[in-house]
Amino acid sequence: MINFDDKMKKLRSVNGYLGSAVLNYSGETLYIDEENTGTDIGYASAIFNDSFRSINEASLDIGFSDISSLETKTEDGHVFLMKSAGANNDDSFSKIDIFCILRDDGNIALAKMVMDKASKTISDELANI
Repeated sequence: MINFDDKMKKLRSVNGYLGSAVLNYSGETLYIDEENTGTDIGYASAIFNDSFRSINEASLDIGFSDISSLETKTEDGHVFLMKSAGANNDDSFSKIDIFCILRDDGNIALAKMVMDKASKTISDELANI
């Protein structure tokens, strides 16, 4: 089985990190870190995942490709949902979404890079299960 704590370790160390979740293709939560948030990350990530899918549909309707990430910036912080590409065999089982929240003063650029790498690594491991 995948050690999500290990795969998400770098993201948890990014300056400004508050919490995260990993969701499978159907939106089920595979991992949650909500210790520093005081909120229900599972619920919040499900809401963002639904929005992500709706926006993706709209993107396809206008002739664009699938979206790869959704970023919301507020006065208090940032919320991200980043989609993995999944395995090359197009098996939806290996496609995951990483949800993350950061304080406004967090290292946003680093968080995006770490999320992208983690999503690819987790997807690859899921494809091999």
